[in-house]
Amino acid sequence: MSATAPLPLGLSHPVLVAAGCGGTGRELAAYDSLDGVGFVTRTLTRHPHEGGAVPRVVDSPGGLVHAVGLANPGLDAFVDEELPWLVRQGARVVVSFCAASLGEYAELTRVLARTPGTVGVEVNLSAPDTDGLDVFDAREPYHAASVVAAVRRELPADLGLWAKLRPDPTRVVETARAVHDAGASAVVVGNALPAAMPNGRPAGLSGPAIRPVALAAVAAVGGAGLPVIGCGGVTAVAHVRAHLAAGALAVQVGSGLLHDPTLISQLVRDLEETP
Repeated sequence: MSATAPLPLGLSHPVLVAAGCGGTGRELAAYDSLDGVGFVTRTLTRHPHEGGAVPRVVDSPGGLVHAVGLANPGLDAFVDEELPWLVRQGARVVVSFCAASLGEYAELTRVLARTPGTVGVEVNLSAPDTDGLDVFDAREPYHAASVVAAVRRELPADLGLWAKLRPDPTRVVETARAVHDAGASAVVVGNALPAAMPNGRPAGLSGPAIRPVALAAVAAVGGAGLPVIGCGGVTAVAHVRAHLAAGALAVQVGSGLLHDPTLISQLVRDLEETP
């Protein structure tokens, strides 16, 4: 893919909020405008999840280790209480979600299909801390493709469908091709790498520590001619440019927002000012 390709979902710039790192949006809006910003929600499930035990986030050299356990209010509460507020702020909302079965994926998609205010969905196929949760196992490419196909059948053609994959350079192209053939308009690479909390509880590693791995995966997917969105450890405009040069259509910013909630607008300004 080329860095000069059109931006996905009608975005005005190629920098988005990654899933789970913008909270409800109100946390970021206290520091910066969401108007026109691509905003990926935290991963939603059909019913509310309280999340994992505390602590859920700990520092690690070069990153963060987290075991949030898909904490979220459930899709219905999000649609009723959070989505309208995001739309009023002018955010370009992409709903991240996962489910327990193909039937439940279809059910969630039908709810979103009749809900105005979103520009697309992001199917989370790589959450690293779902042990003990009732989440469909999509580790194999054909499993991931079956999820995307179930969502694509229920989703209006004018809404984007992204599939979020783990940045595993050994299999990411195989999986990306499978989900693209099944109907994904782009793949997001990547999610957190599998890790462990200090007590051994399953967790994910995010932040600058995974940046080189994520970039290698983006380059592999982009080099295969597949539409890809980069994610993983982006904290500076040089990182955005590296992902775009590797073939990404856009770039998501995650853990960097926890350190600086104005990072999106700073990166956009730097992109516009620096040739």
